Amino acid sequence: MLKIQKFVFNPFSENTYLTWDEESKDAAIIDPGCYDDNECSELKNFVENAKMNLLYIINTHCHIDHICGNAFVKNTFGSKLYVPEKDLFLFHLMEEQANMFNVKINPSPEPDFLIVDGGEIKLGLSPGKFIFTPGHSPGEFCLYFEQEKICFTGDVLFKESIGRTDLWDGNYDELMNSLMKKLLVLPDDVTIYPGHESFSTIGYERKNNPFLNGI
Repeated sequence: MLKIQKFVFNPFSENTYLTWDEESKDAAIIDPGCYDDNECSELKNFVENAKMNLLYIINTHCHIDHICGNAFVKNTFGSKLYVPEKDLFLFHLMEEQANMFNVKINPSPEPDFLIVDGGEIKLGLSPGKFIFTPGHSPGEFCLYFEQEKICFTGDVLFKESIGRTDLWDGNYDELMNSLMKKLLVLPDDVTIYPGHESFSTIGYERKNNPFLNGI
């Protein structure tokens, strides 16, 4: 059984997720956005108090608000860093992104692994599959735990909204294709955990998301 803890971090109110197997304590952090000393301490204390084995750092995509905590988590816990292959150019522009939004950044260590379509990680006995969902960024991936009926959707799909496409090679047609062919084909009872705001379900979004026309 996987458990999930959400933190809302940094000036962009980004959702950082910890998910872990209740029995083994194997854990992943998805889009670490911890930005200042208080946020880093909050995250560190939670991981240590829960006695997690923080195995993975997952960047669903490489916009600054989703990667600004990479260095802290990597340096503190030694977790393996997974970065989308087609977002590497954004990963290497992190300082330029930070300057554009007038925020600070600790440069991230280089990735240990590149995320490719169909790749997997495992937390305890729960496999998580990477689903390639470009559009908000050229290389974005969602992380889907089919057994648990949960999907971390980054900035692709939100409750009653979708990702913006006006940043660094975003593409509206690609985004809509990702939504229709990769996410809306998932079962209605899959809970989505997006990169901002609150959680939802595939079924709710299919019926109520104004950008999806009730499909």
